[in-house]
Amino acid sequence: MSTQQPETQEDDESEGELETTSPAQQQRLEKKRQRAAAREQREAEAAERAAADENTVHLKVFRYDPEVEGKQEPRFDDFYVPFHKGMTVLDALMYARDNYDSSLTFRHSCRQAICGSDALFINGSQRLGCQTQVSDLDDPVRVEPLPHQEVVKDLVVDMEHFYDQMEAVEPYFQTDDLPDDELEEQHQTRENREKVKMSTRCIWCGACMSSCNIAAGDNQYLGPAALNKAYRFAMDEREGADMKQRRLEIIEQEHGVWRCQTQFSCTEVCPKDIPLTEHIQALKREAVKSNLKFW
Repeated sequence: MSTQQPETQEDDESEGELETTSPAQQQRLEKKRQRAAAREQREAEAAERAAADENTVHLKVFRYDPEVEGKQEPRFDDFYVPFHKGMTVLDALMYARDNYDSSLTFRHSCRQAICGSDALFINGSQRLGCQTQVSDLDDPVRVEPLPHQEVVKDLVVDMEHFYDQMEAVEPYFQTDDLPDDELEEQHQTRENREKVKMSTRCIWCGACMSSCNIAAGDNQYLGPAALNKAYRFAMDEREGADMKQRRLEIIEQEHGVWRCQTQFSCTEVCPKDIPLTEHIQALKREAVKSNLKFW
């Protein structure tokens, strides 16, 4: 009985809608409903065929939409995606979005593992969707948004706080002394370039921040990505001693470098293999040396 009542109400609303429109509008509305019904039928049939096919990938995808009634409660949806050699998790998500549910929402850009926008929580670990091969994962492939971040919709999280922490360390080159000739380059030794090279690979994906237990419990903690960026410039010999001291003062704050407990979780999940924990420990040593006084 209860299952029939909403349908009757919906039919009444549809009839009322048709009565208040012109015949031409009624025809367009009817065609629109027919197209929507046909599309849903095609999607359902495609999903059934994919589920019956042994050569498919089973995705369990986190879903949440605060603006749509009935979707405000977090859940997991199942998608069965045809598998092909070389398929990444991003490929599978795009197929599910394009063929099964166009409302499925996630970030992606260049698909070359350098934009950082498609960082996700895949089978219990922070990874880049475009870098993660489906063949390397256990089935089903569970895809969730990055932990410890506010979810905006489905797999999209709010990155504003992460960007604020990155900006707090002034992540841009500053120097004490420019060459007299404006066309002259600021030279850097090969040894110094090798020292900071790995730190320059950061793509601002937020995977390290999401994996950090300290950042999860301390919202003011600068976090591994920001500290790595501070390392990149503090260790650059071209900035000079005064600017290096300024950077060390920024990261020496209460919620700075000393909050790191050397758990290596950030290093383990970094998609660019940056030794984040080592860089943070190097900053600690530099901070200690800058405060030593011999007299």
